[in-house]
Amino acid sequence: MFSGVLKKMYTEIDDEVKYYLDFKDHIINFNQCLEKKISLKFIGYQCLSCLEEVEVFRQGFCRKCFFNTPLAGEWIMKPEMSKAHLGIEDRNLEYEKKIQLQPHIVYFAISSHIKVGVTRKSQLITRWIDQGADRALAIFEFPNRYLAGTCEVILKKSFSDKTNWRKMLSSVSDQSLNFSEAEKFVDNNIEDNLKAYSLQPRIYKEINFPVIRYPDKINSLNLKKSLHYSGKLTGIKGQYLIFEDSTVFNIRGNEGLRVEIDIE
Repeated sequence: MFSGVLKKMYTEIDDEVKYYLDFKDHIINFNQCLEKKISLKFIGYQCLSCLEEVEVFRQGFCRKCFFNTPLAGEWIMKPEMSKAHLGIEDRNLEYEKKIQLQPHIVYFAISSHIKVGVTRKSQLITRWIDQGADRALAIFEFPNRYLAGTCEVILKKSFSDKTNWRKMLSSVSDQSLNFSEAEKFVDNNIEDNLKAYSLQPRIYKEINFPVIRYPDKINSLNLKKSLHYSGKLTGIKGQYLIFEDSTVFNIRGNEGLRVEIDIE
């Protein structure tokens, strides 16, 4: 029996992705749990910021912390709103400079369809894994988050920045999809001042996830409502656990929940 606070699984890239859940005193290697029965029990909350045992509001934070911590600033979801390069503080300028003023990548990824995204260069492969991308292509490298966000805004006019998580969990992405049209759009529509940051060569990656069987009809587990669930683990993709009965559980979407996990 393991107990702890849910945080997103950390990963390693190999022939297939390796997934680990850190419970402070114990680390669960979920790849070793495939084909085993896993029981999940909801026992409470703990805010990832203040560590108080109060109800989580969003992203693992209580309501107060969500609106105050720099880890939940609006620029995280909307990179074009970054202002650290101007020396303007949102919530904590020191933290914002640390994150925003480092190399950022604009990329295309295929999980459910072709999507565009932005991430720190240091987190590139991790980001692709977390989104369940079977294939991905890095297009630009910018010196800060603002410029990357500006480029993404242009690309979002023609490409989604959202992942259809249900489709992503249903199977491997359509092999007929490729990046040729996306690359052509970049070459024809991005302004020269942004094109100067184009990666040459562009970075392409294929990712294999540890999935034995994909679900037939997805049922998303709401552990706060059901309080308890047991099922045989048959796959892991993105930040989701996939079970034999087509139940899926989003670890990252449930950060801040205190749970007990039993593996048989």
